[in-house]
Amino acid sequence: MATESITNTDRIAAKFAASEAEGRPALLMFVTVGHPYRDAAMDIVPHLVAAGADAIELGVPFSDPIGEGPVIQESSFAALQNGITPQDCLDTARSLRPLIGDTPLILIGYYNSLISYGLRRFAAACADATVDGLIIHDLPVGEAGSLVAELAPYGIHLIPLLAPTSTDESIAQAVEIGSGFVYCISVTGVTGVRSQVSSEGLDLASRVRQYSDLPIAIGFGISNREHVLDVGQRADGAAVGSVLVRALGDGPHEGAAARGAKVVAELAGRS
Repeated sequence: MATESITNTDRIAAKFAASEAEGRPALLMFVTVGHPYRDAAMDIVPHLVAAGADAIELGVPFSDPIGEGPVIQESSFAALQNGITPQDCLDTARSLRPLIGDTPLILIGYYNSLISYGLRRFAAACADATVDGLIIHDLPVGEAGSLVAELAPYGIHLIPLLAPTSTDESIAQAVEIGSGFVYCISVTGVTGVRSQVSSEGLDLASRVRQYSDLPIAIGFGISNREHVLDVGQRADGAAVGSVLVRALGDGPHEGAAARGAKVVAELAGRS
């Protein structure tokens, strides 16, 4: 059963260990389910993995994605226009698993979607869909206990999300309740392509090291190979979204998978 495979095999830990053994940061690539067309993830994600993606973040479209910049906001709107629901995202994860092997699948979204679905029901559905972890943009760590309790029997991680404004107290609390890895936001702001990796994000990673041995990924603004290498000096992974989402939507649907694979290959230093 899917639940047993998640409980017995921590795919996130295995991928970070493998990338560390290879002396490089892991690449975590974000796509919005249902963008640029309804079934796009099924076509695109296997190509991303083949090109060098170590983990896939599946964005659950939401009507008010306050943590996102314009590129991902637009992709979320397009996905909603395409009729995508949280159930569709779960179904996509389940269907992707045979195509991508042990590549971790992480759902990224907003808490209202989970509340509407029902926390207990959603946790069980994630297990059935072979989801490895969740990142919830708007869930304060102090209110995350109920979700963690529902996820725990299935071995599904609630991945802490920290910002440069996080206090030492909030960092300690987040890494105590969260698991899998720590997602460090590189800037105080929204997602988007930037010219360089913010020193705030790098400094945040160093602060988190004082409180946890969990792998650390830095995201928000990572858009080229140089950024990935910079992140690798302080962190264990680079999380990339806007540059990929923009490439996927920038052209005809039939070329989206190839455009996405090109972005990943360049970030991975394979191009």
